[in-house]
Amino acid sequence: MSFEDALTQESFNARAVRELRAEVELKDEIIEELKQRARLTDDLEALPIVVPDWTVSPRSAEHEGIVVAQLTDTHFDEVVKPAEIMNLNAYNREIAMARLERWAQKVVTLPRDYVRGVKLAGVKVLATGDIFTGDIHAELKESNDDKLLSSVLFWMEPMIASLELLEREYGQVTVDAVVGNHGRLSIRPVFKGRVHDNVEFLYWSVIKARLADRGSSVVVNVSPSMDLNVPVYGRNLLITHGDQFKGGSGISGVLAPLMLGTHRKGQRQAATHEPMDLMVMGHFHQVLDLPGVIVGGSMKGYDEYAFGLNLRPEQAAQMLWVETPERGKTITIPVFLQDRDAEGW
Repeated sequence: MSFEDALTQESFNARAVRELRAEVELKDEIIEELKQRARLTDDLEALPIVVPDWTVSPRSAEHEGIVVAQLTDTHFDEVVKPAEIMNLNAYNREIAMARLERWAQKVVTLPRDYVRGVKLAGVKVLATGDIFTGDIHAELKESNDDKLLSSVLFWMEPMIASLELLEREYGQVTVDAVVGNHGRLSIRPVFKGRVHDNVEFLYWSVIKARLADRGSSVVVNVSPSMDLNVPVYGRNLLITHGDQFKGGSGISGVLAPLMLGTHRKGQRQAATHEPMDLMVMGHFHQVLDLPGVIVGGSMKGYDEYAFGLNLRPEQAAQMLWVETPERGKTITIPVFLQDRDAEGW
């Protein structure tokens, strides 16, 4: 073996010895750590087990709240034929009558059955438009169950009956109404004189007068504007129909127009020193409970228009919740109105 080879071999042996020592030291460290963990485990097992003694305090005095029931997009006297939408829904005057009655009953029974420990001081009905489907399109004018003015007359007494039912159960009933876009008398939407050119303004105004003639305590507020500020326990609920928000058929659905519309209305409200704590609207025929926004469903439910746009089927439904002084909107309850068996389709 040459001198150079001997040096190389000695260097290799020295490196191997160092690596072996390092490996032994690492194993010693691991063994020591395992011993420490074992001692810690023994110590933990020796400690007593303490279970937290959590309890529920006895029921105190009842809190107060107000039931808020949205009534939107009833589209009275529109006809939806099941055969044209793969039997997903049906709608006509008879079915609408059954759903309106079901709505009034559930506005009473759902809070009564599911909300405990809250003294309900009354009910606010937020009517956010499109009570009538109208004849703004030729196909509606041809297929509706009745002409628009006849529809307005027919649906006064059923609506009054619903409000009187709520009055018997709650005592205090207030209706706050804005108009939608389907009840307009103009061919295209207008902004000047928008409310007075809509049959819903007439409808709610006559209902207000009829209730007063009967000695009812139901309060009906019909907004002269397309929006209305509704104060509840020091908070501001802004109600609007929602047809000002354009779009909603893309992948993001209604979220895109909602975000833009909420931003713009929020800026307007802030500038007038009446910020909105909650915006309540209809128009999109979907039940949505979003931060700062409630979107109501429709009493009509799925129709040929939505089917033709390949939109997801939505059941006929409305929104209901309880407002409290401490928390504002709480206990949100969707009110489902569609009953295929009872409606016979």
